[in-house]
Amino acid sequence: MCSSLNLVCLLVFFLVIGAFASRAKDLPFDVNYYILFGNEHVVSFNQGRALQISMDKTSGSGFGSKVNYGSGFFHMRIQLPDKDSAGVVTAFYLRSNTNRNNHDEVDFEFLGNREGKPYTLQTNVFANGQGNREQRMHLWFDPTADFHNYKILWNEHQIVFFVDNIPIRVFKNKANIGVSYPSKPMQILATIWNGDNWATDGGLTKTNWSFAPFKSHFQDFDIIGCPISSINTNCNSPNFWWNQRKYWKLSSNQRKKYAEVTAKYMTYDYCVDKSRFSTPPPECFS
Repeated sequence: MCSSLNLVCLLVFFLVIGAFASRAKDLPFDVNYYILFGNEHVVSFNQGRALQISMDKTSGSGFGSKVNYGSGFFHMRIQLPDKDSAGVVTAFYLRSNTNRNNHDEVDFEFLGNREGKPYTLQTNVFANGQGNREQRMHLWFDPTADFHNYKILWNEHQIVFFVDNIPIRVFKNKANIGVSYPSKPMQILATIWNGDNWATDGGLTKTNWSFAPFKSHFQDFDIIGCPISSINTNCNSPNFWWNQRKYWKLSSNQRKKYAEVTAKYMTYDYCVDKSRFSTPPPECFS
């Protein structure tokens, strides 16, 4: 039948594919994730397609992916706690299931603040237990007013942090000069917890519990990544689109946006902190 109605068949095909693609981003939370802790502080909405995690004096809460991944382009839509959120840390990150002496980790950490003051977004990269690679910036929008997209590209060439499709940090694989690079399978995690011993003004500004519970909201629970299973999957294969050559470095347009946003909004970079590093770490040199 399709041989005589090719245009109709193609139209039907693309409508089906389009419907599937639109549903893929609208997966219920429990298809790919489970609650890690603080069950009584987790509430789902819209048939599991939106999730609220909260923190009060008794506990924080969090969720994690059911599977570990070896590469991918990981994303989450997040709306952060409003009003006075000083001391509150909301995190979206990847972490290997190994001990702290040799674990890998790639972090988005949103550091709350007094009402009316800006959130700080901190990123960090751990490889084989080595961290201390913090960068911090203020966002160019109010992250409490609506959902925004936060993404992590991870392949064997680079890790890129994106905010609303704008690259805000790049960590290149420089293993050839002795820089450890995340290579262990990692779980996707999201948590909210009390960090008032360090998160706001270096720990000077404490959590105001009269504003509790503090609530973070999450959407978009599909996962774009290479799952680690019993089968020896090559997660660096070019068959995964995020490993293809065009994703080995930023495009010219991305480099321009990256330079603009870091110049305007970055407030701290470990690479230029001479009080911590008299000589910048080797990964800081381009």
